[in-house]
Amino acid sequence: MRVLREQTDSPDADRAATRRLLDSVGETGEPAVRVWAPGRQLAFGRRDANSDGYEAAREAAREHGFPPVERSVGGRAVAYTETTLAFARVTPVEGVRTGLQERYDAMVADVVDALAAVGVAANEGEPPDSFCPGDHSVSADGKLAGIAQRVTKDAALTSGVLVVDDRDEIADVLADVYPKLGVPFDPKSVGSVATAGGDTERVRDELERALVGDEEVDVERL
Repeated sequence: MRVLREQTDSPDADRAATRRLLDSVGETGEPAVRVWAPGRQLAFGRRDANSDGYEAAREAAREHGFPPVERSVGGRAVAYTETTLAFARVTPVEGVRTGLQERYDAMVADVVDALAAVGVAANEGEPPDSFCPGDHSVSADGKLAGIAQRVTKDAALTSGVLVVDDRDEIADVLADVYPKLGVPFDPKSVGSVATAGGDTERVRDELERALVGDEEVDVERL
């Protein structure tokens, strides 16, 4: 399994790296894992971009010091600080309709295992009115992670975001952004590894370890 480390210098370069990874796995059939810190930003989904309040939401993000960006996958707005982790596992597939639920279940289980390794007793699910609401989330005293998928004919990208620290800052910006998009949001629904008592220094390594599992690793630097 390929493991990509280091990070890019911009959201555009970051998304390009993920697209290249998806294409590569589709071509070679070799799975890959990446865990990285994308940097401060507020990532809006496609549904956000079609909202009447989108421009006002972008301005609210800027006022809080979060540069707005758009991502190609579904879901609602997600705020990243310098401590927030993104994670992805790309696996070969035989068709776009196969293995969807199995990949979700495996990723949720791996995130829960990684959090347990750093002292956080997490479980699948999320509080009401959470950020980027979805069926595949992980919580512990608030939502910590959300997971999504993108599938091509040859490869599946199962990815997510993990709130490590800066819970209050994330809750504050989203409390301004979500009402402008017309989406219910409860600031108290935001959790973090730090507020749940976890070891924030070890969580990146434990998350990568959980996503890799027992596979032999080939480390690649971007």
